[in-house]
Amino acid sequence: MAGEPRTRWSSEGGGRAARYDDRWAEMAARGENVHGEADFVCSLVPPPRSVLDAGCGTGRVAVELARRGCDVVGVDVDPAMLEQARAKGPSLAWVRADLAALDLGRRFDAVVAAGNVMIFLQPGTEGAVVAALARHLEAGGALVAGFSLEAGRLDLGAYDRHAAAAGLELAERWATWDRRPFTGGAYAVSVHRRRD
Repeated sequence: MAGEPRTRWSSEGGGRAARYDDRWAEMAARGENVHGEADFVCSLVPPPRSVLDAGCGTGRVAVELARRGCDVVGVDVDPAMLEQARAKGPSLAWVRADLAALDLGRRFDAVVAAGNVMIFLQPGTEGAVVAALARHLEAGGALVAGFSLEAGRLDLGAYDRHAAAAGLELAERWATWDRRPFTGGAYAVSVHRRRD
């Protein structure tokens, strides 16, 4: 893709698409739940019928949401990750795009940004990404994002300000995808709703 954005993912995590799913396969083999994000999204009230998986990577979350009956579109900037996603879910819609400039021409009941998407963006584009994701939400729709809270990366205060500027209100915040209460710590799952 000409003029492909340089993200923290491409500089820190890129080139690992072929082995990205190994961790999840190992967890599943140990009997651990590897679908916490899908569980969380499907438990929203009302349950979403359509979901945009923003920064979908190899499609683990999108494929599971589709298996549960959601109309899903997966978007990622990494072509190698999308190749893996297409192999796992050939009937799903996969789009290669920069989230900061995303315009799919449709809206969704929910947008999920799992897997630390928000802290792997090009620094300085977080506000543009949140605004683009908010534009893809139906009125009352939920933006669900889970990311690590690490020094020097996006913090919750800045994330909430970006969300407010995009017309979103904080509805819920949890420490994990299985809804453990957030009392501070190293990870947060936030649900912001688009104002009607």
